Amino acid sequence: MAAARASSKNIVDASRLNGAEKCAVILLALGEEHASVWQALDEEEIKEISQAMASLGNVAAVVVEDLLVEFVSGATGTGAIMGSFEQTQKLLASMLPSEKVDALMEEIRGPAGRTMWDKLGNVNEAVLANYLKNEYPQTVAVVLSKIKSEHAARVLASLPEDFALECVMRMLRMEPVQREILDKIEQTLRNEFMSNLARTSKRDSHEMMADIFNAFDRQTETRFITALEERNREAAERIRALMFVFEDLSKLDPGGVQTLLRGVEKDQLALGMKGASDSLREMFFSNMSERAAKIMREDMESMGPVRLRDVDQAQMAIVQVAKDLANKGEIMLAGSGTDDELIY
Repeated sequence: MAAARASSKNIVDASRLNGAEKCAVILLALGEEHASVWQALDEEEIKEISQAMASLGNVAAVVVEDLLVEFVSGATGTGAIMGSFEQTQKLLASMLPSEKVDALMEEIRGPAGRTMWDKLGNVNEAVLANYLKNEYPQTVAVVLSKIKSEHAARVLASLPEDFALECVMRMLRMEPVQREILDKIEQTLRNEFMSNLARTSKRDSHEMMADIFNAFDRQTETRFITALEERNREAAERIRALMFVFEDLSKLDPGGVQTLLRGVEKDQLALGMKGASDSLREMFFSNMSERAAKIMREDMESMGPVRLRDVDQAQMAIVQVAKDLANKGEIMLAGSGTDDELIY
């Protein structure tokens, strides 16, 4: 639909073009022979000009002449040019790696652009929840599936419980969303919040919900898991199996524990271990020097009683460090219910 809208445009006045659009016209006029010009641009400039190029539509010859008189002969036979997805992709392919071209074109072909979801993720969860509670659960499910799991968790926790659980059920059963529906959601969100909408790759719904549940505090997680077990025990068990929680750190090998210890703040670790099992505490202590373990025990004792919420936050932060290290290939994680445990 976006491509159809772009091709219906007919630009006859150069003064109506913004900077990115003018650059797009010039680069289209230069053609593939001069694609090396793109190499002087940084990634953000390439992205902005590519998006402008893909939506140019018909550009009259007089506009090309006004913008680039000396190179008008290098344009197409009539002196006019056409900006399209295909032409943009062809030009980008001549000077960028294919995977980068694919990522840029995926972004451009979306309803608007990735920045929509980034901006939506910055909307206060109470404000977003207050807006979404008046929408259909299926619409809310689409929105929550496209924002970051941590933010989606906070929004879900702010929604009325019955409505939130209905949204969870819709997310678990979610199929690929038709473009017409996304267009309608895009228009509504643009009117209410901001101007650009993004697309993200489809993820397994249970994986997505496990990430969201991981971001809940312990009480909220228990509340949702318990309620979901009553509605759909199989789904609850799958989500629980996919979740990676603080106690799963006990499955780290000694090298992984030591790598994690180097990446975690000591006061955060002490607070997190206040709520850990005895076996997990001993695992951490056994991978420290005798002196470091003694200091850590003393720090934990000196804290006295601590709030459960603070312990939860510290444990979540430690788990996030572990996940970041795993993504870098520095440690290997095995979540609960997986077959990834190591055998020696």
